[in-house]
Amino acid sequence: MKIAIPVKDESLTFFGNAGHTPKFAIFEMSGSGMFRSFKLQELRNNPRTDLDDHDHGDEDDEHHVCSHGHDDAEHIAQHDKMGVALEDCNYLVVRRACKNTANTMKAHGVSIIKYSGESPKSDAILRELSKNFL
Repeated sequence: MKIAIPVKDESLTFFGNAGHTPKFAIFEMSGSGMFRSFKLQELRNNPRTDLDDHDHGDEDDEHHVCSHGHDDAEHIAQHDKMGVALEDCNYLVVRRACKNTANTMKAHGVSIIKYSGESPKSDAILRELSKNFL
């Protein structure tokens, strides 16, 4: 089972807004129950090409509101790029995701798991959420 987590960079620091993340860490889960383990498989760049228009610095974009409409065809196409890039994953962990991210992931068979904890590290988040991965 594969789980994607939006991250800032190679440090695997969680990036709360999945649609605007620079990268996705792809983890493979093995085992069951209390014996589940997670192994980093790869880092994937977010394939959206419209993110260069936003200057977010080190802020993880928790409260970013896009100026375009959510029914904008180009915006939806950008989200679809994310769906294609993550369609081999079973889950995407998010703190925040717009309706286009949710719709795209659903269309590509990726379930969204919401994380509302405080840990900034992907491995800790996976351990916290492990019971949610079926």
